[in-house]
Amino acid sequence: MYWVYQRIQGTNWLMLEVVPQWVVLKPVLLIAIGGALGAGIILAVVTSFFVRRLNQRLKPILDQCDTLIETDIDRIQRLSLQSNDQATLESQLALSIQGKDELDILELSFEHMANQLQASFEELEQRVEQRTAALTAALAQLKQSQLQLVQSEKMSSLGQLVAGVAHEINNPVNFIHGNVSHVDAYAHDLLNLVHLYGKHVPNPPPDIQAEIEAIDLEFLESDLEKVLQSMRMGTDRIRDIVRSLRNFSRLDEAEIKDVDIHEGINSTIIILQNRLKAKSDRPAIEIIKDYGSLPLVECHAGQLNQVFMNILSNSIDALEERDRSRTLEAMKEKPSTIRIWTGKSGKNAVTIRISDNGPGMSETVRSRIFDPFFTTKPIGKGTGMGLSISYQVVTERHNGQLWCESTPGEGTTFVIEIPLRQGENILPQGECMAGAK
Repeated sequence: MYWVYQRIQGTNWLMLEVVPQWVVLKPVLLIAIGGALGAGIILAVVTSFFVRRLNQRLKPILDQCDTLIETDIDRIQRLSLQSNDQATLESQLALSIQGKDELDILELSFEHMANQLQASFEELEQRVEQRTAALTAALAQLKQSQLQLVQSEKMSSLGQLVAGVAHEINNPVNFIHGNVSHVDAYAHDLLNLVHLYGKHVPNPPPDIQAEIEAIDLEFLESDLEKVLQSMRMGTDRIRDIVRSLRNFSRLDEAEIKDVDIHEGINSTIIILQNRLKAKSDRPAIEIIKDYGSLPLVECHAGQLNQVFMNILSNSIDALEERDRSRTLEAMKEKPSTIRIWTGKSGKNAVTIRISDNGPGMSETVRSRIFDPFFTTKPIGKGTGMGLSISYQVVTERHNGQLWCESTPGEGTTFVIEIPLRQGENILPQGECMAGAK
């Protein structure tokens, strides 16, 4: 309730009136209600206009998102990758869109696009890694093939040179060797004639007696036999070297043939004899041959001889490197040796074990010994391809096996196993070595 008063004009009286509250507040309420309705109408109009404008701007984006989703689903179907999980994911995506407004759909679409973008990035990164790995492997294979080609060409040229030199040396050596026997016979005939002359002329004239004393006829008779014997040994040695060079190169045996393995090993040892013999700073490296009874083996003789050369050369290098730090007394007490063992492995394979008592190698080095370009030698002394090529010759060209056994301080052993006949299979590594240890 409200009290309202007003002074009566010309008097001292006041007029009081009781007015209900609603009568007083009605105009205010009407103004407030009208203002609120007007503001609400204005806000509704503005909101409607804003929403309409926002929908107009969002519609192309939503259309693009829907197109992207449909495209992804089509791509999955085309690639036949719809598994149960993918079907469930598609159903969940369809259900999540139903009943959502534009902003919710936009949020879901952007979330889907973010997931697809992340998956695309991961797939692209994986493809880049795979392609990089493939290119790296291809580059390594190309380098290896290139070096192998160079090595093959070099060995072919060297083989032709060796064969040519061996042929040119062999002709005059055979001539000398053939004539040594004639010289020996002629010398014996002349000496017999001198003896016969001395028998019938015990007192020769002074000039002849003086000449006999001048040439020391007695010493000449005893030394002539030694000279002829040394000439015969020298020509035999040269003929052995020439034969070994020809056997090692094997230019006339490019195809697979039945070969005596021991002949190839012996030829390689003769070629390496200069590195094996005693030097001023060390005794000779001893070669111990423990040959078994082997049949002829079907193989590429020249390539297999190159394997023997690479392994024996590495053994000699290891022994020489170890001996540089040993005294002469220590070398005499424990001489450097290389043992070559051969024997049959089962019924259809042969085994060659080449062992040295050198410094050995660590497991890290042993595990990489057949890798292309891997070498522990100083720069300029090794290409790192000798054992790698040897591994390929044994495993790929002879269907065999080649592995290394080594313990630091106890030496190294290379084991070669090849079938007697190409095309036959041999047992896995180690299963046919029971009798080879």
